[in-house]
Amino acid sequence: MPTPDPNVMRLVDLRETPLDVAEVVAALDDLASGGLTLFVGRVRDHDHGLDVRGLEYAAHPTALDALRRVCADVAEQYDVRAVAAVHRVGRLSIGDIAVIVATASAHRGTAFDASRALIDTLKSEVPIWKHQQFGDGTEEWVGTP
Repeated sequence: MPTPDPNVMRLVDLRETPLDVAEVVAALDDLASGGLTLFVGRVRDHDHGLDVRGLEYAAHPTALDALRRVCADVAEQYDVRAVAAVHRVGRLSIGDIAVIVATASAHRGTAFDASRALIDTLKSEVPIWKHQQFGDGTEEWVGTP
């Protein structure tokens, strides 16, 4: 498959500020795309049977480059017209949006497959770590090497 057009990667970023679903959808606006699939990951109030009070995401200095590579790989593997991935870093509260990924394609099936690959690969390959604080006073780091 050919190298993806750089214009396909519309929005790729790490931010300490709240994420906006409307910004991601607007970035993927494309009249040739019949399907746009969006995944929004939010901070939930529980994990491992414990109440979560809050969490913080920390990113390695190479995380943005890794995120760009993951987006480029998805764009190369799937017939998508647009890709976006934005991850929040810093302290987040319950209900806050932590990550948004989206892809746009001529057909919905491709958009669904590409978005699933994008979030799954982001979670496994981009060096972003979650520090959770629980209601019982314990804490844990998730995703650290």
